[in-house]
Formats: sequence, structure tokens, C-alpha cells
Amino acid sequence: MSSTAEPLDDLIEKLAAIEHERWAHWQQFVHTSGTRQADGSLILPPDMVERWQRQIETPYSDLSDAEKASDREQVSKYLPTVEEWFLQKRGSGNG
Repeated sequence: MSSTAEPLDDLIEKLAAIEHERWAHWQQFVHTSGTRQADGSLILPPDMVERWQRQIETPYSDLSDAEKASDREQVSKYLPTVEEWFLQKRGSGNG
């Protein structure tokens, strides 16, 4: 593995850990929003499914200000890791 690939692999692993945490938090929200059935399946409230489907079909540029703010809040969780990576890369003379 090249020295260039190692820092990038490290960044990917750190970002993947953040992504997993984000996903797990979202899934916990979805699961607590639904009604658990005896077989383990979930029934989600129709208003939530309708809202999420609308959001799926809507480009970011057309989302409401609140929806955009929510997406920006999620992205902000990645920024310290990306910034640290760039600063390390610059400090090592690879930038």
C-alpha cells in the first residue's frame, strides 16, 4: 500500500464510523416512530412515510429551509474529521 493510500484509507475508515453512527441514530428514530408487530416488523405512521417519500423525491435545492438545515447539521459531523485529514496532509508536505 502506498503512503498516499494509507492516509486516505484512514480518512475513509473515520468517515465510515461517523456514517454508521449517523445511520444507527436514524434507524433508532425510525424504529421508535413505528409500532412493532408480534413478528418483529414495524408499521410506520402514514404521515411520516409520506413526508420521507416527498423528501426522497425532492432535490436538495428544493427542500425547505428546515430540511436543508437538518442536512447541514449532519454534514457538520463530518467536517472536523475532514479538516483534520487535510491539515495532516498539508503538514506532511502532500498537499
